[in-house]
Amino acid sequence: FAELHATVPGLPVASSRVLPGIVLRRDFAAYCPAEGELRALLVTEPLRPALTAPGVEFVVDSEGQYRASLRWIARRTEALVKQLHSNNVKLLLSSAKQEEVVISYAKLYGISVVECLLSEEMALISEITGVSPYTPFGDNVYREITETAVATFCQPLLLGSKRCVHIGFTSVCAFQPHCLILCGPVDGVNEQHAAALQEALTMLQQLFKSVDQ
Repeated sequence: FAELHATVPGLPVASSRVLPGIVLRRDFAAYCPAEGELRALLVTEPLRPALTAPGVEFVVDSEGQYRASLRWIARRTEALVKQLHSNNVKLLLSSAKQEEVVISYAKLYGISVVECLLSEEMALISEITGVSPYTPFGDNVYREITETAVATFCQPLLLGSKRCVHIGFTSVCAFQPHCLILCGPVDGVNEQHAAALQEALTMLQQLFKSVDQ
């Protein structure tokens, strides 16, 4: 329920509504409009590789070597984003904060980016789509990317003064997600309405479970 409802203070209760899909309560880090169905990739790591692995010391003898290392990282980052583009990925959903170089290349290749997603949001998207997060690095950056979700739409959504991301996914299960937008004059009223609705849904869930048994 926490991931499938959003509260908007400062609006009348009558403005409340149900939207198909899910609403992520953060703005796009990069937004490239795309029509029709689009392939979405889930990642949990920064796409820009680090200079060294955790616990490993990185030693350079000169500023020239350091700059050469940064150029190598930039080329590798661009190659990976370009590979996403070649595999028709149009949306990147990341639980990690992506660096500016990744955002710049994503804009260049027409890939929208939503970052800093909560683990609960990533788990919900995985449950809906049946797709696991992609591991970006390995011996072959150019391997085919097959673990992608299908989004039927992806667009900005303004809830009060907050910019959000509204996404519809093709579900691989009977569960068809919808998001409840609760409006009210102040946060306290919205929280009361949300708690009451959650209790009602829990009661209905228990009722139907008893009937099924």
